[in-house]
Amino acid sequence: MQIIEVLNKKTEREFLEVNVLMNQNNKAYIRPLDNDINDIFNPEKNRSFKYGDAKRWILKDERGNLIGRIAAFTNTKYINKGTEFSTGGIGFFDCINNQSAANLLFDIAKNWLQTKGVEAMDGPINFGDRDKWWGLLVEGFEDEPIYGMPYNPSYYESLFENYGFKNYYNQYWYKMIVDEPLPPRFKERYEKFASKPGYKAKHIELNNLEKYADDFAKVYNAAWAQHGEAKEITKEKVLKLFNTMKPIMDERVIWFAYFNNEPIGMFINVPDINQYFKYFNGKLNLFNKLRLLWMKKTGKCKRLTGLAFGVVPKFQALGVDSFMIQSFANTIQNKGWYNSYEMGWAGDWNPRMVNIYKSLGGKQNRRMVTYRYIFDENKNPFERHPVIEYK
Repeated sequence: MQIIEVLNKKTEREFLEVNVLMNQNNKAYIRPLDNDINDIFNPEKNRSFKYGDAKRWILKDERGNLIGRIAAFTNTKYINKGTEFSTGGIGFFDCINNQSAANLLFDIAKNWLQTKGVEAMDGPINFGDRDKWWGLLVEGFEDEPIYGMPYNPSYYESLFENYGFKNYYNQYWYKMIVDEPLPPRFKERYEKFASKPGYKAKHIELNNLEKYADDFAKVYNAAWAQHGEAKEITKEKVLKLFNTMKPIMDERVIWFAYFNNEPIGMFINVPDINQYFKYFNGKLNLFNKLRLLWMKKTGKCKRLTGLAFGVVPKFQALGVDSFMIQSFANTIQNKGWYNSYEMGWAGDWNPRMVNIYKSLGGKQNRRMVTYRYIFDENKNPFERHPVIEYK
């Protein structure tokens, strides 16, 4: 077997091809857009290169057939609460069902990370934000992946665990049918807040994205500050994201809650664009962009997915979340616009978010795992990700 570093256009194409080859017999697999993956490893496109570095490799057998791939990365912005040692990452792992081949890939990633002074590696994770390409699918292979969700053969779990990776945390996904009524308490809390002075919930307007970008940043920064992971976002960054998403945004499914006109909660959802991309074979050229617009106009996508949810701490546990979610439901249910709704993942270290998903009536339909491999457990004993302690 031969490991080759990705250094040119040919090996870059082969890196993409490995993923397709390993999943060619999986009916639910949807090929990611080529540019989405390539951009992760482009210093001009990925801001994470300001804080670290990344390497990619492909693996071939004696006949020159592609049989595996892996990426490794360092990132000083990658912080997990409770971790006191430097941790790198591996991701975009694909391999035939052969432990020796998998070990070669894990070893080369480990060796490179050690040269960078790293003492452990988490994976499979992304060289960037946690909302995409994060975790190993271990349950829920029947459903098509939503946009940005990794998909892999079921035997990968054994390849990781046989090498020595340990379950750092589980990532739970929940799904519900759009037209199923919410539990009665949602309507009760909705009516309570709808009659209170100063409270209101409304969906966004696409012609006023700057205002909602500012509202998003305020809620996000307030809601996540307590997590201790230095998460912070600017209005400008959100506006850039909104403008990028605008062609596929549906203003009817993006909601904010307000008290005296100040944003106190957000419930951000979008149509699952993988329901468009599955027809594109990894290419978003001009023709496919026109196809996307046509499919959007004709209601081709019937699946919604959650991007972000949060309530500022002062208003948590009051029922504002129910007020906002029931307002959303009143608008979209029984219209035929969407059939299913899938929420973004919640780690087992975030029991409050897991309970919110369950309280909506969501049924767990996938489980993914973020693994950790510590190079010297005598020096750094393995511990699972600590549970969030809410104030």
